[in-house]
Amino acid sequence: MNASDGERFDEFMASRWPGLVRLAFGLTGDRWLAEDLAQTALASAYAAWWRVRRADDPDAYVRRILINASKSRFRRNRVSERASGPGDLADAAVEDPAAEVGERSALLAALAELPPRQRAVVVLRYWEDMSDAQVGALLGCSAGTVRSQAARALAKLRASAKLSESEPGDPAPPRQPGGAR
Repeated sequence: MNASDGERFDEFMASRWPGLVRLAFGLTGDRWLAEDLAQTALASAYAAWWRVRRADDPDAYVRRILINASKSRFRRNRVSERASGPGDLADAAVEDPAAEVGERSALLAALAELPPRQRAVVVLRYWEDMSDAQVGALLGCSAGTVRSQAARALAKLRASAKLSESEPGDPAPPRQPGGAR
């Protein structure tokens, strides 16, 4: 890679880093693993930079690398280690601002229960605000498959016990299955 390509990659990497970490966080629910996946995706993009920059949509190319890295991580580590509570974390002195938001942690826990493909569809479609066609292109499936996977995932999320727990004094009653809106 020559100097001008290196500079272009540095600019590309710096501008895409936050979005890639956000996408990986949605897929994994783990801040540190999200950064590792984003770094892995950018390392792969660096190795094939000549292909990435010539792609029709370099962002989609790198997102696809990240999704594939997430899938392979899931296949390798079917059983993952998780801390049993906040006090079990190694660096408990560092506070995570996201921990203050109970709804967000409940959503991430419910997302973690979804199969990887459904999780990817929900994150790309609703978190990254991509169209069905864009999500289908990234995942290598049709827009109809994206819609059906999204419908199944949303049904599982609606039925999730982690999301149905309401706070005392919450004005909205929980949604009844099969009931009218």
